[in-house]
Amino acid sequence: MIYFDNAATTFPKPDEVYDFMDKFNRNSAFNISRGNYDDLSGIQNIVTQTRQMLLNLFNCNPNYRVVFTPSATISINTVLQGLSYKNIKNIYITPFEHNAVLRTLYYLQKKYNFDIITLKMSINSFEYDIDSIQAQFNIKTPDVLVMSHASNAFGIVSPIEKIIPLAKKFECTTVLDCAQTAGLLDIDMYDNSIDYLIFAGHKTLYAPFGISGIVMKDNSTLSPLYYGGTGILSQEKDMPNSIPERLEAGSLNTLSVAGLYVSLKWIKKITTKKIRDKESKLKSELVQCLNQFSNIKIIGNNSGIGIISCIFESYSPDEIGKILKERKIAVRTGLHCSPLAHQAMGTFPLGSVRFSLSYFSSIQEIKELEKTLIYIYNNS
Repeated sequence: MIYFDNAATTFPKPDEVYDFMDKFNRNSAFNISRGNYDDLSGIQNIVTQTRQMLLNLFNCNPNYRVVFTPSATISINTVLQGLSYKNIKNIYITPFEHNAVLRTLYYLQKKYNFDIITLKMSINSFEYDIDSIQAQFNIKTPDVLVMSHASNAFGIVSPIEKIIPLAKKFECTTVLDCAQTAGLLDIDMYDNSIDYLIFAGHKTLYAPFGISGIVMKDNSTLSPLYYGGTGILSQEKDMPNSIPERLEAGSLNTLSVAGLYVSLKWIKKITTKKIRDKESKLKSELVQCLNQFSNIKIIGNNSGIGIISCIFESYSPDEIGKILKERKIAVRTGLHCSPLAHQAMGTFPLGSVRFSLSYFSSIQEIKELEKTLIYIYNNS
C-alpha cells in the first residue's frame, strides 16, 4: 500500500519504536505509582524522561508541566471543559479548527452562552489579516483564543508569533492545537504566552496511538475532566492539586509512553529540521506531480506543512478515493472533521481529496501515484 494519509496518523513509525515497544510490552508493561515493589523495568524513569523531552522539544521554561491523555481530542476536552466560564464572553478560533474543538465549544456554548468568533483571514492570499484581527480584539475582547497551529485539511500554518501576542495584551487564555505540528515545526514556549499546548503522539511525533497530552503551566486551575485514582493522596476525597496528578486519573498507558519515549529520541537524533526539510521536498514533488493535470485543482497556496487537498474535475472526492483504493493508494476524502475549513475554502459540502506526507514517504510513491492519475484521466 502507498500511504498518503499521514495527517490522520503517521505510518510507518521508526523501527526503533516497534522494537522497543515489543520488548517493553513483553517485559516491562507494568503500572506506575501503584505498587510497593521495586521498579524493575525503570518505568517511572521512562515516564519522567518522556515528560522532560517534551518540555525540551517546546523550549519550555520551568513553569510548565506535561499531562498525558489518551488522545488529542481528550486533551482538548480536558482544557476547554476544565476552564471556568464565569468571566468568559468571547472565544476566538481559526477558520481551520477540527471538530474536536468545534463540537466541544458548541456544547459549552449552550451551557455558558459565550460568543465564538472566527479570526479574519484573506481567502485570496490564504493569510491571516493581522490588522483586522487587532480590530476584532479591540471591539470584542478575547477571553480565550483557540488556534489550530496547522490545518489538518489544507496544511495552512497559523502565524502564532503574530496573533498570540496580540491576544495576550488582553490577558487572554491561549490554547494551541499542535496535533499536526508537534515535532515538525519549531515551537517556543519559554515566554509563557502559550497557556495550553495540545500534542498528538501518533501524528508528527511518530509515536503509537494512545498517548497524547497537554503542555501547561503548573499553576493552572483547570478542573479535572475525569476523577479517580492517582497513586498519591488516596485518603483525600478530592483530586490532588498538583499538576499532572490532578488531570491524570487512572492507569497511565505506559506501553504507549514507552513508544513516545523512543520516538522523541529518534526525532532528536534526526532533528526536526531534517524531518521538515524532507517533507518539504516531497511536498514540492507531489505538487509538481498534481500540477501536470489540468483536471486537478490544488486548494491553497502550498506554503504550509506536507498536506495537500485538491478537487478532481468530473469526479467527487469519494469517487477518487475509491479508485485510488483499488490501486492500493491510501488517501483521505471528505471534510476531514473540519467543516468550517471547507466552508472557508469553498469545498463544502463534498470536501476534497487529501494527500498527506511524512518523513517515510518517498518520491517513488509519488511516481506511482502519477501513473494512477494518468490511468484515471486516460480512462475518463
